[in-house]
Amino acid sequence: MITYDARTAYFLLRVGAALAFLYPPLSAVFGDPYTWFGYFPSFLMGYMPDMVLLHAFGAVEVVLGLWILSGYKIFVPSLLATALLLGIVAFNLSQFDVLFRDVTIACLTLSLALINKPRKQTV
Repeated sequence: MITYDARTAYFLLRVGAALAFLYPPLSAVFGDPYTWFGYFPSFLMGYMPDMVLLHAFGAVEVVLGLWILSGYKIFVPSLLATALLLGIVAFNLSQFDVLFRDVTIACLTLSLALINKPRKQTV
């Protein structure tokens, strides 16, 4: 049985994870998009216009953020979010002084994935 406190804690974990994925694309649209280009690995640049890449990635972030926030079958988006965050850190180790927070958010999203891991059905 899930208690009221556990449901509130679970909701706050989802809100925290969703915020981490909803803020960057909103900032890129309504703020300064050029702030976010530095986090793309150089091998991704040049295949399409920078703004298209930025907003396409932002769309992925919005989908992940809203899906996690919804609480509906969030195992997969939580795992994808974890991989995305760890990838951002791995490809930008020189900026670890700023990105160390992404490691903590990745731990949060991995925890959400583990909490929502599909259970094997026994016959």
